[in-house]
Amino acid sequence: MVSKQEYSRIVNRNSPKSKIYVNCAKAFFIGGGICAVGQVILGIYDALGITEKDAKLLTSVTLIFIGIALTAAGVYTKIAKHAGAGTLVPITGFANALSSAAIEFSTEGWVTGIGTKMFVIAGPVIVYGTAAATLYGMILWILHLFGVTLF
Repeated sequence: MVSKQEYSRIVNRNSPKSKIYVNCAKAFFIGGGICAVGQVILGIYDALGITEKDAKLLTSVTLIFIGIALTAAGVYTKIAKHAGAGTLVPITGFANALSSAAIEFSTEGWVTGIGTKMFVIAGPVIVYGTAAATLYGMILWILHLFGVTLF
């Protein structure tokens, strides 16, 4: 039987070495590129004379659409292979996660396939997002009671 220490040495010796600096640079530039695309889209909506609030909403919707379209075309996965965490830019990464689950399990039906598998991805985000928003809201409310205003 192999000891834990010996097993760790074998794994370290045979594992491919990570190119951490190259991977970080790819994630930074591709993630930044996604954000830059979002900024360009926002600028286009602004140039069309759309109000700031509506332009921001339309930019989010457009980025979600682009993320889903790239996922359906099989392009988002190819980008993610190079960008790693850079494709986890919240709105496009979340759109990719949900749409890829929907596409993969669509043959199992609307409820047991698409609905169930999408909730496996979205569920934790919804639960922790709601919990965090509630906690932050309570903290702001308590601070407001003591006369502290942050916004």
